Amino acid sequence: MPDRPDLAAMMVRLSRALVAAERPVLEAHGVSMWGYIVLSALAEEPMRTQAALARAIGADKTRIIADLDDLQERGLIEREPDPADRRVRLLRLTAAGRELHAAVRGAIRAEEDRLMSDLPAADRRLFLQILQALDPGAP
Repeated sequence: MPDRPDLAAMMVRLSRALVAAERPVLEAHGVSMWGYIVLSALAEEPMRTQAALARAIGADKTRIIADLDDLQERGLIEREPDPADRRVRLLRLTAAGRELHAAVRGAIRAEEDRLMSDLPAADRRLFLQILQALDPGAP
């Protein structure tokens, strides 16, 4: 096999292309990248504490407060005191939050498909399987 760039170099270029493709989708739906990350995490696990959410998305819990405030003000998430510990806030998506998440995810998946359109279907499937296998954050 001929020499190739390091994996990190290739992944950074791919990540930049993906972020550039996602940015207009997020803007069209009025949600920030962090807002979408929060919606995605809550879509995967319907109720969690702010601290657990921050750990799951790799953010400092104080870093996401403004994003949580925005999502709550827009009626996309609910925050309520944990009955077991009133100092803790439980988060969950609202119906509007689930709807927005589904719309954004669908548009992002369409952009991903466009970016991978030159690959044969079998190669796309294999690429996604490999990414999932290498994902250190995957369950």
